[in-house]
Amino acid sequence: MAQAGRVLVYGGRGALGAKCVSHFKANNFWVGSIDMAENAEADWNLIVKKEENFQQQESTILSSVNSALNGSKLDGIFCVAGGWAGGNAKKDLAKTAELMWQQSVCSSLITAAIAANYLKDGGVVQLTGAKAALEGTPGMIGYGLAKGAVHQLTKSLAQKESGLPKDSLIVSVLPVTLDTPMNRKWMPKADFSTWTPLEFVAELFLSWASGKDRPQNGSLLQLVTRNFNTELIPA
Repeated sequence: MAQAGRVLVYGGRGALGAKCVSHFKANNFWVGSIDMAENAEADWNLIVKKEENFQQQESTILSSVNSALNGSKLDGIFCVAGGWAGGNAKKDLAKTAELMWQQSVCSSLITAAIAANYLKDGGVVQLTGAKAALEGTPGMIGYGLAKGAVHQLTKSLAQKESGLPKDSLIVSVLPVTLDTPMNRKWMPKADFSTWTPLEFVAELFLSWASGKDRPQNGSLLQLVTRNFNTELIPA
């Protein structure tokens, strides 16, 4: 069977990233993973070096992707890297904000750089924002700040002169709560009927990479789940 295409998953070892890797593999895509640890199911892995600063990471990652693709182009790049930290302005604001910036914004910026250089015309780039960051987040300032920056980056990349290839799609998904094993561990009494299944998100990304049911360029799509049914609601 001919290969369906090539995609990269930034954050391919996390719960959502691993689900995306396996879903694309099951649908005959070549899949590369970029993360702090290896995903054995991926066709290619790049381990981000913690000891490198942001600029060094960008340089290393771009060079490594270039070598891995060997002249080929990507159908899609999906950035599901990130994390969460709470906290207001009273204590450790710089610490939590810096961590959230590294996890959400730096990964999104490197994803954009990869897309500008190695995405094919008409390809898709996905970033991960947060529904909460559409408003103030006083109990998690660093998190809201970083996710708000991802939303702004999405809008910028959708404009002409952003550097992305012709006819490419840039879109951010804005989850509320994803149904991951870790979230179930820490919130065992939560209402799981309002949590978005990882399978739904992975299938969404597969559709976009395959050129189906694509949203408007620059969309911020809230993932709102009620009674185990998930809707995409543009912000």
